Amino acid sequence: MKIYIMTDLEGISGISSPSYISASNNRPDLIAEARKFMAADINACVEGCVRGGATEIIVKDCHGGGFNVTRAMVDSRADFIDGNTPGMRFADIDGSDGLILLGYHAKAGTPGAVCEHTMSSAGWQNAWVNGRSIGEIGIDAYIAGEHGVPVIMVSGDDKACKEAGEWLPEALLCQVKKGFSCGGARMPSFEKTRALITECAEKAVLKAKNCPVLKPETPVTFKLEMVSRSRMPVNPAYKALDARTWELTAESMEKALFFNW
Repeated sequence: MKIYIMTDLEGISGISSPSYISASNNRPDLIAEARKFMAADINACVEGCVRGGATEIIVKDCHGGGFNVTRAMVDSRADFIDGNTPGMRFADIDGSDGLILLGYHAKAGTPGAVCEHTMSSAGWQNAWVNGRSIGEIGIDAYIAGEHGVPVIMVSGDDKACKEAGEWLPEALLCQVKKGFSCGGARMPSFEKTRALITECAEKAVLKAKNCPVLKPETPVTFKLEMVSRSRMPVNPAYKALDARTWELTAESMEKALFFNW
């Protein structure tokens, strides 16, 4: 059984604010800690996958451009994808029996959510797919679904888990903290959260065959509201709807997303 783990950083155990994420906040000590926290959550997840019967495990670091953890920090029972994979959100995902979204966060504008944003806190204000408001959980579930892979588990704060439940009612939800604001959270001990991650991953792998695949209706209409007026997305295929809002139509969610990069 092949399981794919896609890991972000904001929803990882122990992360409570942007100070753990952004170098501009002048807390390199917290950024160094965040890398360790991410590795520990990854390894707890790998352990659960193995217990659930996974025979092939791929971990991909998707926070920023990758390079948040190193090969040496990741459990040797998993393969590790780091850095750029041009045009592919999930390199080598084909043939996977399930996808785990580890350390994810709620979409931009979610009240009380830790580090809430969608793709780019500096650039994106809101996003919609076929008229439905969407964050990274829904985007990645759709892309995985286009490859025939179901999302079987999501970990993050309570708001991320609530959002995941709205998109993925059959997925295991693993709440590792409670958000109070973009920069504040109540966090259980690492012993509790990592044991929970292992437990949820094991259960998720055991029921992976019963999880449905989520696919968007095609063609995909992707609408993007930018943070700044008159700032357009990277790709000129977008049509302006107003000074902040842009729209394009693509054959798939993956192609719609990568028009932006």
